[in-house]
Amino acid sequence: MDWYALLVAVVAAERVGELAVARRNERWSRARGAIEAGRGHYPAMVALHTALLLGCVAEARLADRPFLPTLGWTMLAVLLGAQALRWWCIATLGFRWNTRVIVVPGLPLVARGPYRFLRHPNYVAVVAEGLALPLVHTAWVTAVLFTLADAALLTVRIRCENRALAGVAPAYESVPA
Repeated sequence: MDWYALLVAVVAAERVGELAVARRNERWSRARGAIEAGRGHYPAMVALHTALLLGCVAEARLADRPFLPTLGWTMLAVLLGAQALRWWCIATLGFRWNTRVIVVPGLPLVARGPYRFLRHPNYVAVVAEGLALPLVHTAWVTAVLFTLADAALLTVRIRCENRALAGVAPAYESVPA
């Protein structure tokens, strides 16, 4: 169990690193006239992702969830794949990547890296991680609750992001979803 708490702590530290990258990128974007959308749902997103991390450890401990090797190792592989995809998205978007919906008018759409295949590959990583991290240690209640709440939040978030991108890059509407 201690190793699982350490794994969740590593994911939490990765989140802190993402926030540092996002703050740097926000400064870069604002210096170029960026427009932010979706401020209203951002606190809910932060709370939900924090609850995921806490819920993983709490459920594994309080409900005495076992480590099931086949499930655990498979979900660890999914988790690592999700992290790789997330950082591929971050590297591809460069200074444009953010945890907030911030767009810089006049910049062309990014159509390389994972964005060649999907409009929102980062959210594929979020969904995979939200299932995999709890299931590494059989915290299935956390996995289900996070997934349901995240589905509702991502519905709002993706609509917001699509509107923001279409507002500054009308060609965005023609990009395959």
